[in-house]
Amino acid sequence: MRLAVKTWGDPSRRAIVLVHGYPDNSAVWHGVAPLLADDYYVVAYDVRGAGASSAPGSVAAYRLERLTEDFSAVIDAVSPGAPVHLAGHDWGSIQCWEFATEPRLRGRIASFTSCSGPCLDHAGHWMRDNRRLSWTALSRSLRQALSSWYIYVFHLPWLPELSWRLWMGRAWPLYLKLSEGIAAESSPTRAADGRHGLALYRANMLRRLLAPGQRHAHVPVQVIVPLRDRYVRPALSEDLSRWVGRWWRREVAARHWLPLADPAGMAAMILDLARHVDGGPEPRDLQRARRPDGQGTGAAA
Repeated sequence: MRLAVKTWGDPSRRAIVLVHGYPDNSAVWHGVAPLLADDYYVVAYDVRGAGASSAPGSVAAYRLERLTEDFSAVIDAVSPGAPVHLAGHDWGSIQCWEFATEPRLRGRIASFTSCSGPCLDHAGHWMRDNRRLSWTALSRSLRQALSSWYIYVFHLPWLPELSWRLWMGRAWPLYLKLSEGIAAESSPTRAADGRHGLALYRANMLRRLLAPGQRHAHVPVQVIVPLRDRYVRPALSEDLSRWVGRWWRREVAARHWLPLADPAGMAAMILDLARHVDGGPEPRDLQRARRPDGQGTGAAA
């Protein structure tokens, strides 16, 4: 495996590591990263299968356990002596939940900002609990299942790959313009990123949602909730106190691709938590977003 890593800012400062989602690569952070670089050393990498990083051929190579090994390799290279702040979007956030709940990484992560990507194990427990509660809870679970229609399509053989080869790679900027109202640049690796990234779903979704584990965060967590997200409904993150110790939940009037639609707003929220965890005052917006301490350790590194 070779991982392509981009950096901004002074490497002597504390690092913030940004992890992208699907079907993006690290370019999704190009508007956010420079806004963080005055205060932090900013690192963004192409996850396996995306951008300029290697693309393994087997589905099993994309399991969250292997993605955790990749992240460990990156932070060992860019910040061997100090913990890093962490932010993820979409599938990047799903990966980051794995890192922030992995006992072997305790002390290597200072904080985690999540946007539009739940922990799959937490989501699995959420779906199970909703079946046992009330019709209202069950209906929330069903609405999320309908919003996740694309996950079922991605598990079909050959059809998603063919779609990315024939037209989706070229049509992706138009799709984002029509569905999200944002102007996105075309990417020469988009079609390949879309094809390879299908393995993220096939390797992890069913096995984690159907047999969820007990994953408790060992870092402070900020959850950014775009209220108009058509893929990840706000109900998924209404109460994470079962899994997270210190945490904040910030609702924003935005759609799914917040790093592209509002890079300044995304950067400001990441900085709010990072600076506070590093000893600064808690900004008023962060104070309003604070939730009661839960059962994770949520300790600052």
